[in-house]
Amino acid sequence: MHSMMTSATENTDIAQPPSPTMPGQRRKISKVSIVIPVYNEEATVQFLVGLVVKAPLPDGLLREIICVNDCSRDGTAAKLDALTAIFPGVEFQIVHKPVNEGKGAALRDGFARATGDVVLIQDADLEYDPSDYIKLLEPIVQDKADVVYGSRFIGEPHRVLYYWHTLGNKFLTWFSNVFTNLNLTDMEVCYKVFRRQVLQSITIKCNRFGFEPEITAKIARFRPRLRIYEVGVAYYGRSYEEGKKITWKDGVKAILTIIRFRLGD
Repeated sequence: MHSMMTSATENTDIAQPPSPTMPGQRRKISKVSIVIPVYNEEATVQFLVGLVVKAPLPDGLLREIICVNDCSRDGTAAKLDALTAIFPGVEFQIVHKPVNEGKGAALRDGFARATGDVVLIQDADLEYDPSDYIKLLEPIVQDKADVVYGSRFIGEPHRVLYYWHTLGNKFLTWFSNVFTNLNLTDMEVCYKVFRRQVLQSITIKCNRFGFEPEITAKIARFRPRLRIYEVGVAYYGRSYEEGKKITWKDGVKAILTIIRFRLGD
């Protein structure tokens, strides 16, 4: 286990993103880095990591799990530090941040430590099912994609919860698509997968939930160099009583973020 204290770090911009190979020139993928931002998830994080450890991957693919504790105020830190004893032989990096900065900053720190060919984002709650990993990774493993988005809105099982949340998510996706000229169905989804070179080509500036529209705006600028796919994923959303954190205020900030990154960097 590599345990460390860290603060947010910025990646360095690269002039051009990696170009996709020509058909028949498949780039071998050997390892996936699963980055998990964690904040006050004492009750779920060890069970979730157990699902991540057991999740099937495409044949031959190794995994490393990078957990970034965003200065949680509950017992999350101790739960994370126990992971290597609970799951011996699994490659972990456990990062404890001294200051709470938000999901975007936690992801930025996790991306900087990733060593895999592919990076996959996993939330620390139980809203998303790691059994979807094969579906998310196959387009990249088969060299058909450089970026893969999950989608909660294209036919997979989902828990029935808040109508206005669903409508808000669909509006934000539509608004983002207007500015990016993508045809995504779920811009705000947690499950996003990238070739690591793609993330090395982008500077993430948003520290909190603005990460989702920001990363979407920035990968859209690299088309057609980057091939973007979308696959359906299961979704088991939480209620606020169960610990859901995002609110309508984050939706307003997302609108401003979409506009911000359309106008500049």
